[in-house]
Amino acid sequence: MPSVIMSLDQGTTSSRAILFDRSGTIVGLSQREFTQHYPKNDQVEHDADEIWQTQLAVAREAIQTHDFTAEDVAAIGITNQRETTVIWDRSTGRPIAPAIVWQDRRTAALCDQLNRQGHGDWVQRKTGLLIDSYFCATKIQWLLDNVSGARQRADRGELAFGTIDSWLIWNLTAGRVHATDVTNASRTMLLDIDSGQWDDELLQLFNVPRSLLPEVLPSSHLYGETDASLFGAPIAIGGAAGDQQSALFGQNCTSPGMAKNTYGTGCFALLNVGTRPAPSTCKLLTTMACRINEQQTYALEGSIFIAGAMVQWLRDEIGIIDSADEIEALAASVPDSGGVCVVPALAGLGAPHWDPYARGTIIGLTRGTTKAHIARAALEGIAFQVADVLEAMQNDAGISIDQLRVDGGAAANNLLMQFQADILGIAVVRPKVIETTAMGAAYLAGLSSGFWSGHDEIADVWQTDRVFQPDMERGEAARRRARWSDAVTRSRGWESSE
Repeated sequence: MPSVIMSLDQGTTSSRAILFDRSGTIVGLSQREFTQHYPKNDQVEHDADEIWQTQLAVAREAIQTHDFTAEDVAAIGITNQRETTVIWDRSTGRPIAPAIVWQDRRTAALCDQLNRQGHGDWVQRKTGLLIDSYFCATKIQWLLDNVSGARQRADRGELAFGTIDSWLIWNLTAGRVHATDVTNASRTMLLDIDSGQWDDELLQLFNVPRSLLPEVLPSSHLYGETDASLFGAPIAIGGAAGDQQSALFGQNCTSPGMAKNTYGTGCFALLNVGTRPAPSTCKLLTTMACRINEQQTYALEGSIFIAGAMVQWLRDEIGIIDSADEIEALAASVPDSGGVCVVPALAGLGAPHWDPYARGTIIGLTRGTTKAHIARAALEGIAFQVADVLEAMQNDAGISIDQLRVDGGAAANNLLMQFQADILGIAVVRPKVIETTAMGAAYLAGLSSGFWSGHDEIADVWQTDRVFQPDMERGEAARRRARWSDAVTRSRGWESSE
């Protein structure tokens, strides 16, 4: 009997493989970093072959070094960095160019042109997304127009496009399966979010041939089997989801009104809005959350550019801490921020403000300000940003959020989590297993393969580590949020006003 599920967690800087047993306990883990390429200031690329080789290597390591065999693995679930774009030759399986990473901004001018031409509202209604170089459509267009002969080859059906999940599935199955799941497809800007299918009008707008595209399948689904040569025996591929949607599922946010926030370099907050998409008037993204069988679930998503990166900046550029772990003790050494407010807009402001010209701001300094006050204000700035996003989500969806489930590195910071609960006025819940992205992919593969019997069994696997209850008077919380809003206003438009 198979005893484990394997998650392939293919991230922006590393490839990981994690083995989970039936109780959701991690029983094997392997990780390898891979090279980041920056050919120009606004360009970020990956070697797709290196991604595949590192992902294959860690999958083999996770199995072999923990004394498992392929027969012990019930299925593989894949979760991946979203929007990163690969085009490859169908006959050779070789990429025609480096993968264009989600962070890449080379198509920003094209996106500006499309918005000036008035396509923005129509594209948002169709896709749930804002026209932005973040998404795949203009990346595909750029590759076809800038790689010699690519457009002609695409028109002849010789090329294939995929996000990283598709690229891994293609390689795992030795080119037998060209597919993606609905969550990754919904980040391409080519999918009609109502039908869940590729849209001919969008393909025409972005000049993308339909022959390039993978088949869109449910997130929990038997995609195929790995080639027997890879692991010594075939293993079923039982699920796929983009990293943030996978984390939502890994947090068991399976009912409308359930929300999660991942505290990483930035923050990604997702709210389950149920079986119908919720259009946003607050500059949030509407996205596919999951599809299991014929049941489609949607989410609202808010992206915050700078969270943990603010702590890294305090460490590396300002030097007020020697390691990121020190910030909690330093911030806790003072009872409050001493009137200091930090707006972490080091890369502009994301949702719900979307101001690329905002800049990081520290305001309220006095002769009595210490590095501890700045450290505490920096942590509070992260929490205030999350509160802004969740407020926008509730306004858009008309849904009340009564708890926030949290994960990511900074979720281990108890002071930050307590302040987050205080400002939101709701419980903040941290799970025992914080590898929720990989856990979500494991759940999806476990359902399709029968490793877990259903949602009830998965709900039993998910366990709480700690619940942070709000402990601040609501009037005080409102006063602090008003102060924060004032600071945000002062940070906005800084670059463009020079």
